[in-house]
Amino acid sequence: MISTQLIIYCINPACNSPINPMGDSVCASCQTPLVHRYLWATGSLSAQIPPGTKVADRYEVISPQIWLDTQPGLSPDAPEELPKEVIPYLRLYQERLHLPQAYGFASYLEGDTSDILLLENVPINETGNIYPTIVEAWQQATAVRQVYWLWQILQLWTPLSELGLSGSLVVVDNLRVQGWCVRLLELYQTPADEKLSLQNLGQCWQFWVASAKASVAKGLQKIVQQMCETEVELEAINIQLNNLLLASAAELPLVLKVVGSTDIGPLMAQNEDACYPNTLSDLDEPLLPQLSIVCDGISGHEGGEVASKLAVQSVKLQIRALLTEVTEQTVLVPPELLQEQLEASLRVINNVICARNNEQKRQGRERMATTIVMALQVPQRVQTSTGWQSNNTHELYLANVGDSRAYWITRNYCQLLTVDDDVTTREVRFAKSLYRKALLRPDASALTQALGTRDAESLRLKVQRFIVEEDGILLLCSDGLSDNNCVEQSWQDYAKPVLTGQLTVEDAVRNWINLANEKNGRDNTSVVLTYCRVSPEYLVPVTPALPEEIIEAKIQEQEELQEAISFTESSRSLLDLDLNLDLDLDLPEEPLITPEIPPTLITKPNRGKRLVMLGGVLALLVGGTSLGLFAWWQFNPQGFQQMCRQLPQRGQQLCLLGK
Repeated sequence: MISTQLIIYCINPACNSPINPMGDSVCASCQTPLVHRYLWATGSLSAQIPPGTKVADRYEVISPQIWLDTQPGLSPDAPEELPKEVIPYLRLYQERLHLPQAYGFASYLEGDTSDILLLENVPINETGNIYPTIVEAWQQATAVRQVYWLWQILQLWTPLSELGLSGSLVVVDNLRVQGWCVRLLELYQTPADEKLSLQNLGQCWQFWVASAKASVAKGLQKIVQQMCETEVELEAINIQLNNLLLASAAELPLVLKVVGSTDIGPLMAQNEDACYPNTLSDLDEPLLPQLSIVCDGISGHEGGEVASKLAVQSVKLQIRALLTEVTEQTVLVPPELLQEQLEASLRVINNVICARNNEQKRQGRERMATTIVMALQVPQRVQTSTGWQSNNTHELYLANVGDSRAYWITRNYCQLLTVDDDVTTREVRFAKSLYRKALLRPDASALTQALGTRDAESLRLKVQRFIVEEDGILLLCSDGLSDNNCVEQSWQDYAKPVLTGQLTVEDAVRNWINLANEKNGRDNTSVVLTYCRVSPEYLVPVTPALPEEIIEAKIQEQEELQEAISFTESSRSLLDLDLNLDLDLDLPEEPLITPEIPPTLITKPNRGKRLVMLGGVLALLVGGTSLGLFAWWQFNPQGFQQMCRQLPQRGQQLCLLGK
């Protein structure tokens, strides 16, 4: 409970005016929205500090270990040499969806040498109340959500175990849930002489599983029994839990509607963004509603608009082939394999843009590049626990490079799903700085990687897998919208009306773009919304997916065009991509924006390894037919030679054999 006497200062450092949180939602001086930044104070000392105490003349103790920063515009205190206890939080920054991050330190008493570590991004809501534990929420959860929570914990087991933190996953009070998402309050170091195993995790789970929903209880009990009684491998448990998760999710209905649009903005002369779908062109596409993409050609890079369009077209070609192969499978494709395939696709697309740069002899800031955030809903056939066959397992795969973002929004919360590839993230992930301190760097928002600036070996990729098991909106956007926390501050006004049936998805997209032009008008903006409905009621008009026979006919038509040339599916995909290098896209003669970011900050530093075209290209050269390689060479000899020069000696020999 916030005291009526409490004053919070404006987060804008140039203003720092006092705000009464009981009556004002914005700063009267500069109109900056009021920020309630709740923190978790770690350690036994903080648990003894009574509510109402003001710590370090800054932090208001709201309840035991829950503090409110009354001066969020000021950088929190942190020592020059970071203590060992804070390093794991930094190393695991990529898992910020589930884990808290280090905020700063505070001394309770003057001269006290034992500072209290404060954590942000914690499972505390906007009113300062902590989210429930899994135990507290278990009985009310659906069957699929119960399995989904356990699956998330299992995915965290390896990264936490590698840092000696697996004990964090067996402390029941530490495991909190925000809807579908498992979130940890803090990280606990496992004693050096105490090595935890899956048996310990199984023993923790068995009490919950005893009261699991009937449709998944038997399957969960079997899995937990193996964990408790045998030395079972993590992979075996992962497979069984995943199969149960997909089978339970498939019993839910799933209807998707995807709408996207891109806008040049009020001040820009050129739109370097591209998206899929785009209301101006993609009206009847076979990939809808499974695929959504946003790309942002990097400002200051000549040809950024070409790179973004090239990336979108290339992704569509790759995904069309991938979905065709998935639908032909008679067994479930494991998430690890689909993640590898999507990573490989991004590396291929990166090299397509690189090849265009090299063909045109672009150097330094002249090289075109793009960010990307993409989501793919993969429909797989699975037999449900009730015995009937379903055509959709509700899997959603998400990948991003650069600072284009993805958010999941429901009636109750807005969750940022992606992590930006910028200098701030790099400094935190390498344990060089706390997040808030890294934000103060003049180059904090400079990108550390993007598609097309370097060869694929330099890319650090992470593809995430989610299960759609509640009504919600997946928002993909470029930084034209996400800058200045615009989404976090406005989601309730712009997304909730869609979920309550008061606004169409099309109107919501237009409203988001109008907001971006008003708040962040110095950039292009792209927005793609996917409305996901699993509840039976129809809240908004939703367009179902195209009939399967139409999709198959379009795919068949594409295959017939290439029937004269016999190559493997992978060969066809790569040929399509390379032919796409000759898209009819006009390149500007002069850069439209003066580059301000040094080229060394655009990509991740080269690790010194030679590029072997990832995603199976070398395998293509080894296993593909000579006719396939010959066709590629005939259609685009320059592109073929360019690719060969990027391969090691063995690959170059195979290129010559292909010719």
